[in-house]
Amino acid sequence: MQLQILPNFLFDDYKNQIDFSINEKLNLITTSEITSDNFAFFSSVSSVYSSKIEGEEIELDSFLKHKFSAAQFTPNYTQRADDLFDAYSFARNSTLNYDNLITVHQKITQHILVASSRGKIRQHPEWIINTNGRIVYVAASPKIVEIEMKKLFADIDYLLNQKLTDEQILFFAACIHLVFVKIHPFEDGNGRTARLLEKWFLAHFYKDLAWFVESEKYYFEHLTLYYQHLQLGLEYEQTAYAESLPFLSMLATYLRNKN
Repeated sequence: MQLQILPNFLFDDYKNQIDFSINEKLNLITTSEITSDNFAFFSSVSSVYSSKIEGEEIELDSFLKHKFSAAQFTPNYTQRADDLFDAYSFARNSTLNYDNLITVHQKITQHILVASSRGKIRQHPEWIINTNGRIVYVAASPKIVEIEMKKLFADIDYLLNQKLTDEQILFFAACIHLVFVKIHPFEDGNGRTARLLEKWFLAHFYKDLAWFVESEKYYFEHLTLYYQHLQLGLEYEQTAYAESLPFLSMLATYLRNKN
């Protein structure tokens, strides 16, 4: 495959780790009919856990009461997860492309960024800093962010028009998640957007079943590993994609463990 930015050179090693039927595992995710209510439940799970990864103090039980039982909570408690839920709903009914990604980011950051920054490629350097105040990663330079995003979406557009195997679908979904995080194109909301983007890619091939995948919950439950596996060098230009197989394999590990 002639890809511009996704690290497809790792696919053979990745495929050798897949010792289960992806299709069979996907079919174990739900035996229920796919309905709007079921989609709302699983999108609530996705929204809550993706928010919790970013440090939001929101609990699934409370959010489900908010969505399904009209329980009253303060807006500050639910609004960011609500915004993310709206973004998942939009993605479910929209084609995966760059323009729609911009809309998704605008929805996700409704209560995170000022209006002028939502859906806008950042124009300044971005440093990812840990809780100790130490720089752990320097994202793509503002001079190349748009170029790198064009490469990413050229690859996505190409892949969406290919007949991929289950192993390729899973692999490239994880690659898209990883490369998007490494580019870090927006001022904020990058992690939430990357995790939605991963699932959006899956949904192109697996339709509504993909939205039932609880990957965000799995990443939160293995948060230390999630962040450790994303540590692939300090500078964007030196990203060690050759060492990224542990991160790329997390989505597959989630499926392997489904009973």
